[in-house]
Amino acid sequence: MFVIEEELKKLPRQPGVYIMHDVRDTILYVGKAVNLHNRVRSYFRPNIGRGPQIDKMVSMIDHFEYIVTDSELEALVLENNLIKEHSPKYNTLLKDDKTYPYIKVTLGEEYPRVLFSREMKKDKSRYFGPYTSAAAVKDSIELINKLYRLRTCQKKFPRDMGADRPCLNYHIGRCMAPCQGNITKETYEEQLGRALDFLNGNYAPVLKELETKMSEAAENMEFEEAISYRELLQSVRSIAQKQKITDSEGEDRDIIALAKDGRDAVVQVFFVRGGRLIGREHFYMTHVEDDTKAGILQSFVKQFYSGTPFIPRELMLQEEIAERQIIETWLSGRKGGRVHLKVPKIGAKEKLVELAAQNAALVLSQDRERIRREEGRTIGAAKEIASLLGLSGVNRMEAFDISNISGFENVGSMVVFEKGKAKRSDYRKFKIRSVSGPDDYACMKEVLERRFLHGIEEKAERSEKEMEEEPGSFTKFPDLLLMDGGRGQVNIALQVLDELRLAIPVCGMVKDDNHRTRGLYYNNEEIPIDHHSEGFKLITRIQDEAHRFAIEYHRSLRSKSQVKSVLDDIPGVGPARRKALMRHFGSLEEIRNASAETLAGLPEISPRCAAEIYKFFHEKNC
Repeated sequence: MFVIEEELKKLPRQPGVYIMHDVRDTILYVGKAVNLHNRVRSYFRPNIGRGPQIDKMVSMIDHFEYIVTDSELEALVLENNLIKEHSPKYNTLLKDDKTYPYIKVTLGEEYPRVLFSREMKKDKSRYFGPYTSAAAVKDSIELINKLYRLRTCQKKFPRDMGADRPCLNYHIGRCMAPCQGNITKETYEEQLGRALDFLNGNYAPVLKELETKMSEAAENMEFEEAISYRELLQSVRSIAQKQKITDSEGEDRDIIALAKDGRDAVVQVFFVRGGRLIGREHFYMTHVEDDTKAGILQSFVKQFYSGTPFIPRELMLQEEIAERQIIETWLSGRKGGRVHLKVPKIGAKEKLVELAAQNAALVLSQDRERIRREEGRTIGAAKEIASLLGLSGVNRMEAFDISNISGFENVGSMVVFEKGKAKRSDYRKFKIRSVSGPDDYACMKEVLERRFLHGIEEKAERSEKEMEEEPGSFTKFPDLLLMDGGRGQVNIALQVLDELRLAIPVCGMVKDDNHRTRGLYYNNEEIPIDHHSEGFKLITRIQDEAHRFAIEYHRSLRSKSQVKSVLDDIPGVGPARRKALMRHFGSLEEIRNASAETLAGLPEISPRCAAEIYKFFHEKNC
């Protein structure tokens, strides 16, 4: 039982990030604090003019958690990472939900560019950051392009080579015009290498050059130019700042530590991706009375990384484990690349392990019951379903539903649950292409064929390593397929899987006369399920979510189809011309009263189109 008054007394007087949850465990707000004890307690004091939105949020708080850090700066960056990961409702309402800026170098392009970016994607580009000053980032990109004359256009090479005249940047000496073949690829790459040196922190040559140019401009009494160079100098110095929470090596690593108390232990994992601490997860371990910390860590590593889709290059452990070498060999084989298990003794890495251990201790002492309850709702419920169906394990479940109104705008939905939790990033919508009437079976057949064919094709195009590092929602096949119905829907799914030669268990979610789930249909028989069990509650959540997602998509398509203008019926008038007409004339009445000559006077309207518009309104008496 989480008693807020008691938990407030236990708050540490350290910097960190706090996470507010409601009774459904939805994250309401993520914030940072220099002193967690003072900041979190301030929410629960008598109202001192906080505003109605904060008051509303506070009234919904059921429990909170927190992650301690070494500094406010670490808390700041971690807070941002968690906000981007979870998108809490009240962060959007109460504060400016900006992301930190990056500098992106598009190494996957024929002639790479240096760009400003607010997100880091898993592509062939190289990212530098995050930085705290967007203005400094933009100034530095401008400086790089000015010094090294790299292209900024969006042309695709070699397709667009020589297609157009060089742009203004070439004429003012800001681009080498690779689009015209004015520079060899080798020379361009040499300039790009200098730009990358700058971004890697080799500022001395650039600073020296700017200082020289600033002095020359001042001597020549070109004071505006000198001021410009001075401002660019300040921007370069500003962007050079370091952040401890970001690892300059840009590596992927997991930091693992635990806390043990009698019969229970909590393992805390900090996830570092691309050099950034993006979040953490804790795992409750039982039956550990006679085991050491090293033994618990070893058991955890073997169990956790046998099922996780991504394995980082480094696992940083709290203690040395006995089977380190054989586990390294095993993990390296799974990853397809070298994996190292390390126990840092000094420095920043050792400090991160200490932070993980400290947070594990906090979770163990304060969140024990909540963790057990959450595991019961999610992982425990998934295990319950697997046991009921006689399956060895169910990690990923996919559910499908069809929505239409008398066959109008048939759509399908795919929702995904992993470890008992909704994985919304993998949800997918399908607009039915081959079925025009209200035939749910035919619609479901099309949806399943498209879903699995897409996955098969994508797997064929990508290597195992690529899929392991960046698995797509279609390449990951489910351990269990859940159909919104009984025998009919299950048979459709089995038919599709058989045609594609896929062996995936299929289970129907059978409803009663009141449209409520009453049991599961599996292997040609209906299996009753305890309506009070966590497994039943999870099945109900999955079924409701598939239904909701399909209905929302159908509703959005209906709304779009109803937004239609009379102008759409005129031959030659599309969205662009319709907007131009309404922008110029303001109303249909004014368009109706306009002459063909007046209509043709608009840049977007050709004489032929003007004649069609005039004919439409006057011959049809609209």
